[in-house]
Amino acid sequence: MPLRTVKSNIVQSIRAFRVSDLQEAALELGHHFLYANLAQAQSKQDVLDLIAQQFTFPAQTSKNFDALYDGMTDPLHKSGQQPGFIVVLEHIPAHAKFDKEAREQLLDVFREASDFWSDRKVSFRCFYSFSVARAPSSTAERAAETPETQGIELGDAGEKMPTDKLVDISPMALRMSSPFNAGYWLAAA
Repeated sequence: MPLRTVKSNIVQSIRAFRVSDLQEAALELGHHFLYANLAQAQSKQDVLDLIAQQFTFPAQTSKNFDALYDGMTDPLHKSGQQPGFIVVLEHIPAHAKFDKEAREQLLDVFREASDFWSDRKVSFRCFYSFSVARAPSSTAERAAETPETQGIELGDAGEKMPTDKLVDISPMALRMSSPFNAGYWLAAA
């Protein structure tokens, strides 16, 4: 049975799963498969628009997070018995215009939808990944970069942090990423 080790109502990182495997699992289980690639999103509104468009939801679901939640719950529930859902949110933006708070708010919408469907004994599994800053592929791209676009964030001590290697690029995650960063360990004591 596909996804037998994954709770039936959960929102979790995609980590060990491939999108194609999740789509195949949805087909085998007879569940709805909803997929959104958010790699091109730059703002909260872009994220909402892309989700509504790629999930083929009505345009009003892209107004705000509450409307998105409403679009994933009541109308679907009222339309009849649902077999279950496997949802994939790929490349959620991780930058200043869509910061950690916005990402958490987005994931909270899906957590609340998962709870809604759990109360109705319907499986709702949501898998997500964050965008990662990518290194320029050509010499020309590297030469055209400015310090602001080089994928380097300064830590508390002014040290350069290689954010292109991390998924969660919050300053806390960067400090925690190295056991040799004495500043982190001294600050935590």
